[in-house]
Amino acid sequence: MPDDETQIRTLITRWADAVHRGDLDGVLAGHAEDLVMYNVPPPPEGLRGLAAYRALWPPFFAWQATGARFEIDTLDITAGAYVAYAHALLRCGSPEELAAHPGLRLRLTFGLRKERDRWLIAHEHHSFPHD
Repeated sequence: MPDDETQIRTLITRWADAVHRGDLDGVLAGHAEDLVMYNVPPPPEGLRGLAAYRALWPPFFAWQATGARFEIDTLDITAGAYVAYAHALLRCGSPEELAAHPGLRLRLTFGLRKERDRWLIAHEHHSFPHD
């Protein structure tokens, strides 16, 4: 069985690939039912639960279908026996946005926990730096 860091890297990479493809089932896979997410768009208090998380993706997929990118640039992971965190930078934007701001990266932080020998994403935080 792969080590914890490899398992988490695979989980997050598959998640990002599913987002890029617009694959909702793939995006939801590996997330805890009691997930908490803080995202770029409202609500400022974040989202709680897998149903709320599911509902936020269709508008993003519609925007992304216009030609936007969503791809991991860097991913760092720290894993303990039962909890872990990861942080990543992603290229996320339309071709025009990325051409105008080539260094702009979406910042992601993940909190994970291990349940029954399986890593689950329990927390996600997405943000862009302020100009």
